[in-house]
Amino acid sequence: MNEKRDVYVRKLKSNIDKWNSEIDKLQIKADQAKAETKVKFRKQIADLKVKRRELEGEMADLRKAGEAAWQDVKSGVDVVKVVLGESIKSAKSRFK
Repeated sequence: MNEKRDVYVRKLKSNIDKWNSEIDKLQIKADQAKAETKVKFRKQIADLKVKRRELEGEMADLRKAGEAAWQDVKSGVDVVKVVLGESIKSAKSRFK
């Protein structure tokens, strides 16, 4: 991997680790919620986990991409990264 891609992947991995922690915190809050709220929160968390897995898959594609193609793959990763970040932020605001 070239240096730019390596730096990008490290930052992406750091973001994923941070979001994993946020999802874990939301899971704890969901587990402590009342029954009717718990179902709604668990669905939101399941959706976040799907988006996270998608981002992890995109990151794997990024690592495999050739030198010429990695910028194109990065564009897709950036979209998924923004969606996941905004989804987590939105979920956190609803869990308060």
